[in-house]
Amino acid sequence: MIYAENILICIAFPLIVTLLFLRKSARRFVSCFVIGMVVCLISAYINGFIDMLIKMPTTDTAIFISPMIEEIMKILPLLFYFLIFTPKEKDMLIAAIGIGAGFATFENCCYILTSGADKLPYVMIRGLAVGVMHIVCTIFVSAGLMILRRFKTVSIAGMIGALALSMTFHALYNLLVSEQGITSYIGYALPLLSAAILYIPYKRYLEEA
Repeated sequence: MIYAENILICIAFPLIVTLLFLRKSARRFVSCFVIGMVVCLISAYINGFIDMLIKMPTTDTAIFISPMIEEIMKILPLLFYFLIFTPKEKDMLIAAIGIGAGFATFENCCYILTSGADKLPYVMIRGLAVGVMHIVCTIFVSAGLMILRRFKTVSIAGMIGALALSMTFHALYNLLVSEQGITSYIGYALPLLSAAILYIPYKRYLEEA
């Protein structure tokens, strides 16, 4: 048994102190990183509560329930930032990456403390597959919201569409890795491949900015 709240305090407090010495984009990233960790903890509470109520098999919960809960929780702070502060596209992307990275880091820390870090393949999968998957999902959501604003079509339906994209990607990953064999290898490679593809338009955007 681990105490996730204590782990959050241990990791988050030093980061919060650094906010006193950071400015602009660095402060924004660290703030969103901490928010991502908090969101991860709340998502775990909600997942555990729903799992206790419906008592689905673990695999079914990971495929059908967890992606919805986790992606909804990750989009909420992004929506707040997007709707209240109307940030620039670059700032929105930094916030999304920070939330995704914070969520992934905290989740990986808890899983490694539970299962141990003695198996390198497991650690590599947690870092390069699951961790990257959470970042890619938040990038999908932020990109969707920025596209909606650019074409002046921000609406509830559009926001749900951006959320559905991240949910689908998350659920697809969980589905692929739920079975041993070639499908699991495809699932493990999917987040890194998606990140590499997303980097191409991102690099072009930075050159044009």
